[in-house]
Amino acid sequence: MKAFASQADLKPKKITFQRLSKNAYAFTAEGDPNTGIVVGDDGVMVIDTQATPLMAREVIRRVRRVTSKPIRYVVLTHYHAVRVLGAAAYKAEQIIASRGTLGLIRERGRQDMASEIGRFPRLFRGAESIPGLTWPTLVFDRELTVMMGNLEVRILHLGPGHTGGDAVVWLPSQRVLFSGDLVEYNAGIYTGDAHLEEWPATLGRLSALRPWALVPGRGPALTTPAECRKAIRFTRDFVRGLYASARRGVLARRSLKEVYAATKKKMDPVYGRFPIYEHCMPFDVSRAYDEARGLKHPRIWTAKRDVEMWKSIA
Repeated sequence: MKAFASQADLKPKKITFQRLSKNAYAFTAEGDPNTGIVVGDDGVMVIDTQATPLMAREVIRRVRRVTSKPIRYVVLTHYHAVRVLGAAAYKAEQIIASRGTLGLIRERGRQDMASEIGRFPRLFRGAESIPGLTWPTLVFDRELTVMMGNLEVRILHLGPGHTGGDAVVWLPSQRVLFSGDLVEYNAGIYTGDAHLEEWPATLGRLSALRPWALVPGRGPALTTPAECRKAIRFTRDFVRGLYASARRGVLARRSLKEVYAATKKKMDPVYGRFPIYEHCMPFDVSRAYDEARGLKHPRIWTAKRDVEMWKSIA
């Protein structure tokens, strides 16, 4: 049986640290998970942490090139191990997440951690430095405003999409948006824990903010309104195309393996060249197949389920 595509993805990615506005920066790495930085009057906010404390030190090194202010806040845009397990490195005063994300940590945090580390070893360099699950210290339902001196930072749960608990970070005075994985651009889009039917409506609410700059969960930072709109369309079109293919397959009573093959045939020409696409697609189609069959709440991924799924489609 073939290994997961990610297990052969061992080449390091080039890191870019880019200033987007007076207060906002993006840490990106050619399709690997992005981290956002907000430098306020009285401290720093880090948005998504990287996967391990060892990897988080790469973010901290770049932050220290632009400010000596303390890192006071960490925001978890959603719960996936690759996004949250580096939090300990920042020694932040508050770790902020939506109530939906807190629920996902309680429900599936340990299983997700084991599953993700097994899937994608390169993204968990220094896994031995992880002290355990990352738990928020400050939880909100729909909206939280943090005043970083005179800088207003709004943290919003706009609805389900990539997960049931997605949050975005919005700087209204500078029109900069950190979307987490609600938006991904020029990269494979992971939807293994998604709410695919609802995701486009959530993107509509996100789009209504009309950002001038946007840091997606994966892919390059976008620095014009037109680029922001293009990235949102990229994600929306992927999600709609994936779910439509699964629905057609379910209506035709096709197996998961058949739906996977048909979906890949349709989507490969458009998305196949992008980083981690091959890794994401087995999980994406599996989740779309479940949702099309009426399973609205995503099933928990475990290391055992990962292997069983892979055997069923390989």
